[in-house]
Amino acid sequence: MEIAWLKTFVDAAQTLNFRKTSERLLMSQPGVTVHIRLLEDSLGVELFKRDKNRVSLTEEGKLFQKEAASILHQLQESVENLQAFAQGYRKKWVLAISPLMAETVLPYVLKSFTLHHPDVELVIQVEESEKIEELVEAREVSAGISALPATKRNMQHKIVYEDPVLFVLPRDAYDDESAPPVSAEEALQSYLLFTHHHPVYWEELVLKLRRRVTRLRTMKVTQAHIAKRFIQEGLGLSFLPKSMVRRELVEGRLMEVHFDLFPLPSVATYFIFKDMGELEQEFLERIQSVYFS
Repeated sequence: MEIAWLKTFVDAAQTLNFRKTSERLLMSQPGVTVHIRLLEDSLGVELFKRDKNRVSLTEEGKLFQKEAASILHQLQESVENLQAFAQGYRKKWVLAISPLMAETVLPYVLKSFTLHHPDVELVIQVEESEKIEELVEAREVSAGISALPATKRNMQHKIVYEDPVLFVLPRDAYDDESAPPVSAEEALQSYLLFTHHHPVYWEELVLKLRRRVTRLRTMKVTQAHIAKRFIQEGLGLSFLPKSMVRRELVEGRLMEVHFDLFPLPSVATYFIFKDMGELEQEFLERIQSVYFS
């Protein structure tokens, strides 16, 4: 039995179309048919029912689809483990992070962490905050950094840091000393407001804004780095956690404006874990030590 036959079968079982499989695997359609025939002969069972130009899985094919996919997954994992070992890695540590975290001090922390642990293969898995706790609970990842706290009994979390939410606008032509005061209400009436790039504060914040600001126009932009880029290009404004815009504010690419309509919220970032091992503890301490409020 050849690995290529299994790959062809798994794809064909998904598409139920030998032509599509041939296009996806960059092989001829007769080649797909040959692989399936050879696999069936090797197993001694039919995997597909053939009815004119249509194919469907037999009961045996449905069973073997899961088995074949598992075999290929295990093979890929074994190859990756071998390659990691050859590169000097002796342990794999998988960290799930929300897209929000990539905009903070995380890259600096990752660099120092990998330099201190050259034998650890660090894998970063970017997931929405809503999914991170489930991944940690299922041990698909070692730990997670999320905008949401853990909620299940067998899960734990620690606050990494707390962030004030800032009112952020495109940079204007004035310097800080000569700039005239900016009215938050007028700015909100003049610009599009980019919303929903954080899972915690937007519903309540938009409700409060609509009560205080007439002619408020909003646009959902679900990724924070896109919202920041749009603001820099002068397309609109938004409310963003300080850790996400700290660098842009220092470099003058964005402008923080005093917001006086009502108090803005603060948000926390959480370290999600099931067991606090040495690597988890060290990583948490590293990221807490470099965050500047």
